[in-house]
Amino acid sequence: MDASKQYLMHTYKRFPIILRKGRGMKVWDSNGKEYLDFVGGIAVNNLGHCHSKVVIALQKQAQRLLHVSNLYHIEPQIELAKLLVKHSFADKVFFCNSGAEANEAAIKLTRKYAKDHLSHDRYEIITAFGSFHGRTLATLSASGQEKLQKGFEPLVPGFKHVPFNDINALKGAITKHTCAVMMEPIQGEAGIKMPDMDYLKEVRKVCDEYRLLFILDEVQTGMGRTGKLFAYEHFGIEPDIMSLAKGLGGGVAIGAMLAKDSVAASFQPGSHAATFGGNPLACAAAKAAMETLLEDGFILDNCERMSKYLINRLEGIKKDYPSLVAGVRGLGLMIGMEMTTTCGPIVNLCLEEGVLINCIGGNVLRFTPALTLTEKEVDRLIEVLEDVFEKIS
Repeated sequence: MDASKQYLMHTYKRFPIILRKGRGMKVWDSNGKEYLDFVGGIAVNNLGHCHSKVVIALQKQAQRLLHVSNLYHIEPQIELAKLLVKHSFADKVFFCNSGAEANEAAIKLTRKYAKDHLSHDRYEIITAFGSFHGRTLATLSASGQEKLQKGFEPLVPGFKHVPFNDINALKGAITKHTCAVMMEPIQGEAGIKMPDMDYLKEVRKVCDEYRLLFILDEVQTGMGRTGKLFAYEHFGIEPDIMSLAKGLGGGVAIGAMLAKDSVAASFQPGSHAATFGGNPLACAAAKAAMETLLEDGFILDNCERMSKYLINRLEGIKKDYPSLVAGVRGLGLMIGMEMTTTCGPIVNLCLEEGVLINCIGGNVLRFTPALTLTEKEVDRLIEVLEDVFEKIS
């Protein structure tokens, strides 16, 4: 850990442990201590740590071909793209390396489409306060969180922010320069903020009325996290563009931007690129992860079942500790417990008890475990939370 402080930039506030091994919902540190992981790599490890099918796919691909270039056709990339198109609204896929890159690609495609089909001065994208779309300069500018933007001014122009879940505010923000609306179906980094069930339908209608593209950032909500393959399926809509990452690779870094043919056509050779985007290794892992989600109906069903069980158990804690817990919300296994106090100390005490959880927004505990979660693992989490709440109440 001293070497980490010496050689790594201090861009993370790291916990004082080194994690060395993981299987399913469990990880072990360098001292051999076991932890139950409800962080899941921040909603990345949808199948748990080191799922056998992902590991085998990586091993086989690593022996065959690691990297060439997108100057050539790449078999695992084509197969993964076909899977994504077959099971989504989209017709075309662009691969990159992260959620931020996927959102950058979505922003560029949107502006290019507007120039091609609308007018040269339609470039503005409306996003929501509380949103998080990435750490690059453009995606940071798109994100509706001032605290993340401080110190990086001037921001990239062309973004306007409105309150989340307020359709009238969205309508009022549209000008002759607007070309798109970009939203997360559920705001993850803002504290698992849920929209009304008809909100995204209303956004879709507004986009159609004003000839705006509708971009859904499903970096955190996608790939089964909410109990369906993509969160938009819960709301009875389809976007024009969607960004994916996190759970897509089964633990391996990969991002994707999906779009309908009519929109995707605005990207031509030279419009956009990513040297490592869609490399054979990452695509082989993502293909195995997606096939596992699709082939084993147990996983998505289990996500919905464990969601109800976990929320019910957390609601039980809320009743027992009303002075500490303000509310529980979420969809699938993307769940937040809002506290009446800062939750950093709670996270630290849980760590000591062998349970990893995450604090966002200062006062929300976020739970994004593997979709293979069991009742026994939920019960252990609740046992630890009850012990911790008893200590601090």
